[in-house]
Amino acid sequence: MKILANDGMAQAGIDVLERAGHTVLTTKVAQEQLAHFIQEQGIEVLLVRSATTARQELIDACPGLRMIGRGGVGMDNIDVDYARAQGRFVFNTPAASSESVAELVFAHLGGMLRFLPDANRMMPLEGETRFNDLKKAYAKGQELRGKTIGILGFGRIGRAVARMAYGLGMKVIAHDPHVTDSSFDVVFADGQKLTTRASMHPLNEMLAQSDIVTVHIGGKAEVLGATELASMKPGAFLVNAARGGVVNEVALLDALNDGHLAGAALDVFVNEPTPAMQVLMHEKLSLSPHIGAATEEAQDRIGVELAEQILAQA
Repeated sequence: MKILANDGMAQAGIDVLERAGHTVLTTKVAQEQLAHFIQEQGIEVLLVRSATTARQELIDACPGLRMIGRGGVGMDNIDVDYARAQGRFVFNTPAASSESVAELVFAHLGGMLRFLPDANRMMPLEGETRFNDLKKAYAKGQELRGKTIGILGFGRIGRAVARMAYGLGMKVIAHDPHVTDSSFDVVFADGQKLTTRASMHPLNEMLAQSDIVTVHIGGKAEVLGATELASMKPGAFLVNAARGGVVNEVALLDALNDGHLAGAALDVFVNEPTPAMQVLMHEKLSLSPHIGAATEEAQDRIGVELAEQILAQA
């Protein structure tokens, strides 16, 4: 089979497919030229990430396309139901990037609670002349241990966050109306395993009790608007590494400006890939360009998992 990884694929996955006798193309084809390329090249499998879409028009234009795979969790850039109704195999890699996203959450939190983004900007500028002043300015950091973390969405990524939080000595609470079993395993490097559970709460109760709220739900529908942000604990922190639009950015800026929230971290934005300038420039925001799953380890896992699913259907 000929496989087009239009948004790229880790070499580990390519190797699995090529050893099985398949051809993998990593040519980046523009969206408007994609259907023609698939037809011309006889592509049977299209692999995408977040940049490429596979809508009904593309599916209809490519009758030889047997499979559509998404490297990652959400498949909102694919018309999944329509493709499956047309007999195409549609798949993703929901578990491969969980740990990477969870680690990014704590990277942002560690930075915000210890003023690292600002300190990293100021030290090269004023570290030589105002070292003691900067030391005093950043001397009121906070520890994660003992804090309550509220996890909105308790799927694979939410549970990965819970494991790390528990290991850091945090109290773990969560909200997810679709989850009945809130247990999770904490696996240690020496092979020991501990099973515990998060305390589940209605959304407003979770928001009111949490020192930190982190968002891990699918879709782009707004969940945290002005009302929900106002119900958060004063001085709390918010992290969104899920989808842009889940958090109302205007309401978030208002909550930061009036001091209700101490800070927030965004890895995803409403207007990707052109986030609003007032978001990009806000001093209380810790920002990254949608890199939750972008680790070498996660990309290898995603590539291999995609390859294995293709081979299982070939």
